[in-house]
Amino acid sequence: MREISKAFGAVQALNQVDFRLRPGEILGLVGDNSAGKSTLMKILTGAYHRDSGEVLVDGHPTNFRSPHESRGRGIEMIYQDFALCGNLDVAQNIFLGRWPKRGPFIDRRKMYAEAGGVLERLKVNVNSVFQKVESLSGGRQQSVAIARAISFNPKVLILDEPTANLSHTATDTLLQTMLELKAQGVAQVIISHRLVDIFSVGDRVMALKRGQNVGDRYIRHTTEQEMLELMIAGTRETALTADEALAAAGRLTEARKER
Repeated sequence: MREISKAFGAVQALNQVDFRLRPGEILGLVGDNSAGKSTLMKILTGAYHRDSGEVLVDGHPTNFRSPHESRGRGIEMIYQDFALCGNLDVAQNIFLGRWPKRGPFIDRRKMYAEAGGVLERLKVNVNSVFQKVESLSGGRQQSVAIARAISFNPKVLILDEPTANLSHTATDTLLQTMLELKAQGVAQVIISHRLVDIFSVGDRVMALKRGQNVGDRYIRHTTEQEMLELMIAGTRETALTADEALAAAGRLTEARKER
């Protein structure tokens, strides 16, 4: 994503933001509540339309007008509310709106078998694919939401505040699921205020502040403290790419050795 800008009336939500995601990478997207994190990702999925800038997928310019279009290019987003139907069971939610057919009828045997296969792929333990979603814990409901997204075989999965309302155990399960998806080559963006979660599974972290990119760092070469400082006091001057920041740190180290 290059120089993405978006305004809502007089409010400038995003101002010339650059964003990059590599295959199989887990990227943390951080910032305060008005930083523009979700807005940027909704532009990527086509839920919002950018005012200016360009979006490229696999190097090709795109102009998604809806999440349905971005899904066709392998991009899925899971929102904070999961968007599940509590009165339906696990399998029905995974294939909601696209239940497999046999003639004019729903092929229930195939649906439940394939739902079980998706959950097995994620190594997620749900008691039964026949269980109503409203009876599941928050962590398991989220697993169902992830399973539904994965059933589309995405290249990119975006998770908006995925651990906000989860217990410690459920959070650990989710992070393990993310690592499993990474091993399968799925690139992921985790929007979160919990730096500890991002640092435990992520490869790179990007900070937004008031709609501007104020920093992009490799997790193995930064700290939670540095990212907090960028979120609070970062400017366009600190908005180096992760590679630029790594090179700058190397030059600083060499300069100190020379002294």
